[in-house]
Amino acid sequence: MTERLQPGDTAPDFTLTDDTGQQISLSDLRGRRVIVYFYPAAMTPGCTTQACDFSESLEDLKEAGTEVVGISPDDPEKLARFRERDGLSIMLLSDPDKAVMTAWGAYGEKKLYGKVVEGVIRSTIVVGEDGVVTHALYNVKATGHVARVRRDLGIG
Repeated sequence: MTERLQPGDTAPDFTLTDDTGQQISLSDLRGRRVIVYFYPAAMTPGCTTQACDFSESLEDLKEAGTEVVGISPDDPEKLARFRERDGLSIMLLSDPDKAVMTAWGAYGEKKLYGKVVEGVIRSTIVVGEDGVVTHALYNVKATGHVARVRRDLGIG
């Protein structure tokens, strides 16, 4: 079992490629609260719902000093198609070797249709302005999840 992050842990830094080919580091976002969410695959129904929900909430989240970063194992080209197809406004990062997912506890054994498999664990981690985890949610459902995160963070 991959070790999961807990509130109070220092969030592991990372540098990943976004859908435009730029390198983005978590440390670049220091000074702002960051919602880092992990999802299995771009352009699938649940992942699309979640990405669209975060994009629709982005203005309110930014007004509250919060950035949103979505991470999947998809390559940057697929992420660019995802952004274009669904009009996404959130930051999308590629973790093809799943190293960041593993370090954050978002990759490992999970149940899928009653079977235990190895894969991406749909997860959302909130990192405070100081780089410390404030919320760590694992095995979340795509539908309704963004509303829950907003409530937890007190963002209308």
